[in-house]
Amino acid sequence: MKRLLLKSMIMGATVVQADLRYVGSITIDEDLIEKSNLTPNENVTVVDHTNGKRLETYVIKGERGSGMICMNGAAAHLINQGDTIDIMAFSWSSGGAQPLFVEVDARNRFVRYVEMNESGPGL
Repeated sequence: MKRLLLKSMIMGATVVQADLRYVGSITIDEDLIEKSNLTPNENVTVVDHTNGKRLETYVIKGERGSGMICMNGAAAHLINQGDTIDIMAFSWSSGGAQPLFVEVDARNRFVRYVEMNESGPGL
């Protein structure tokens, strides 16, 4: 039986920009897309630590090395510039999963992969 399991998670990213005029999506620095095994147009869930809101959208590629995390379109009404978020991607699997937990710094630069233990990511 296939199950939808966590594939990767960017933890504690800071929203740099919120653009109401753009049609949907979340713009993510290309370096973070690669480090977290994401793909442009891939579905992601975004959880806002600042206000508790949660939404689904899709990834678009941002400038490499820019640290860009931008909420676009209607999502910019829910998640604002300066908010702290987690970005999660899931995949269907008939086996187990070894998700990537990506820690970023205050400028959304890759810091390290966080190891998973039985109670969750070991920060």
